[in-house]
Amino acid sequence: MTAIQAGRESQQAGQESQTVVARSAGALGRPPFGIVRAGLVGVVASAFGVGLTAASGWLIVAASARPLLSVLMVAIIGVQSFGTFRPVARYLERLLAHDAALAELARRRTAVYRALIPLTPARLGRRGRGRVLGAVVHDLDDVVLAQVRVTVPLLEAGLCAVGAVALTAALFPAAVWALVGYVVVYALVTWRAWRIERSATGAVIAARGAVDRDCELLASNLTALQAIGATATVLARLERAQRDLAVATLRADRGRLLGIGAGPVLNGLATLGMALAMAGPVHAGTLRAPMAGMLVLLPVALGEVLGGLSDATSALARAEAAARRVTRLLDQPPAVAESTGPEPSGSELALTEVSASWDQSAVADHSEPGDRAAGSAAGDRVTGSRAGQRGGGGRHDLAALTATISPGDRVAITGPNGSGKSTLLAVLARQLDPAGGRYAIGGSPVGELGLEEARGAFAVVDDEPHVFAGTLRANLLLARPDAADEDVVAAVDRAGLADWLAELPDGLDTQLGEGGRGVSGGQRARLSVARAQLSERPVLILDEPVAHLDAATADAVLAGLARTAVDQTVLITSHQGRAVDWCDRALSTVTAEPEILA
Repeated sequence: MTAIQAGRESQQAGQESQTVVARSAGALGRPPFGIVRAGLVGVVASAFGVGLTAASGWLIVAASARPLLSVLMVAIIGVQSFGTFRPVARYLERLLAHDAALAELARRRTAVYRALIPLTPARLGRRGRGRVLGAVVHDLDDVVLAQVRVTVPLLEAGLCAVGAVALTAALFPAAVWALVGYVVVYALVTWRAWRIERSATGAVIAARGAVDRDCELLASNLTALQAIGATATVLARLERAQRDLAVATLRADRGRLLGIGAGPVLNGLATLGMALAMAGPVHAGTLRAPMAGMLVLLPVALGEVLGGLSDATSALARAEAAARRVTRLLDQPPAVAESTGPEPSGSELALTEVSASWDQSAVADHSEPGDRAAGSAAGDRVTGSRAGQRGGGGRHDLAALTATISPGDRVAITGPNGSGKSTLLAVLARQLDPAGGRYAIGGSPVGELGLEEARGAFAVVDDEPHVFAGTLRANLLLARPDAADEDVVAAVDRAGLADWLAELPDGLDTQLGEGGRGVSGGQRARLSVARAQLSERPVLILDEPVAHLDAATADAVLAGLARTAVDQTVLITSHQGRAVDWCDRALSTVTAEPEILA
């Protein structure tokens, strides 16, 4: 792929992401044609249901007079036809609607993932992985599936109501007022229920996010929490979040209860009104009893269709709140400027009087409480002089930095917490743009290089490597999809997992993660290293790779790196001395004075 093609795809991804967040408060936008088509089929199914009820009323009343069978045959055939074709039309509507919705969901998820790439990591603010996954999975589901849950019921209710009113006006205009009043009042109650649920849905989603955050914290850091005695504190916070979620859910359910509870009451009143309107004409003989029996059941039949509006308003309220969260995440300027320039002509990286500026004021406005920023990156041959970083709403400048990192070097980036180690790596890996100075890859300034090509020089391993629910092969092929099985096995061997692979029941086809084989912290770290080495990228960046491992496992992981990463430039940050010992030299983000270690 050329840099120009990458730039065009990035621009297209940005445009697609705008369609994702276009479902802002109060507007779902234009539904896809497939959803509209499904809605029209749903109208036919609902019309069959109304016709079934109305024809049944006519048939029952007419049959009570014991007429000739030939008089009843039309109604009998109508009841049989409506009863037969109604489930067929309903099944077709569900099939068309879900096919269209799932296709739209797949397209938009792809657009969201593409839109997230230029926002990583700076524009994610303090969001944790659980928050980001919640936004791009659960929230996006609510936005897209609302097209089915809202558009289809609205079409059915609107067109069927118009048809029922038109039929009543044609057959007995004096009773139209009862049916029109029923439809209007039902619409007003539905609107009020939506307003109540809408006002509470934001609190529901926020409380659900807090529960997800604390659950993720417990699941990911249970051992560390136990070590510092913080388990009880986090459990108490989780309990409070669950109580908040229950209270917010109860508030939202009040609106839903209004919509559901008002339906039968309004239905009964409308039926009574129709009966009263027709009682006199039937008694006077100006309106035949079978016709009155058919018309009096129209509100009952229409009530089944209008009853779907309660679920529709709930889906709409959830979709609006979810759309606002997705918008806050995606509607941000990228942290790195896109370029459609050439590919790097080499792997040498050079920093000269560079300062990096990360303005987090926008991030603070978009972040959720309790989230945290993450960032990591790397380089192959690096020369640097001064880098600065603005983060956390304030300014934190890196110390003056001048260094050269040549191919094959092993360099430790040292410094206390908050001194900018991860920030420096993020600048080198093109996850942040330098604000000043000169940063070059292969002798070319980074601003003139294609972003995808520049990032393609780096393989990043962070302190919380992720294992996806899938096969071992699929987890590793993320790094290089065209890799052969021999290459995958070799990468696993170089990461020190050959014995573990031999014990797996299905080898590379063994399922890992949820529903599959569990993976320990050490195995997860080594799998991440294997994935990075399989990528065959010239620069390997390790941001606290052994932070959560015991001493023996950390030594084994680092020994495997020292043995296998002989053809890669390695940049590593760590607070553990063992991670620095095997490096050639160290760069301090405080003094930025190179220190020869070997």
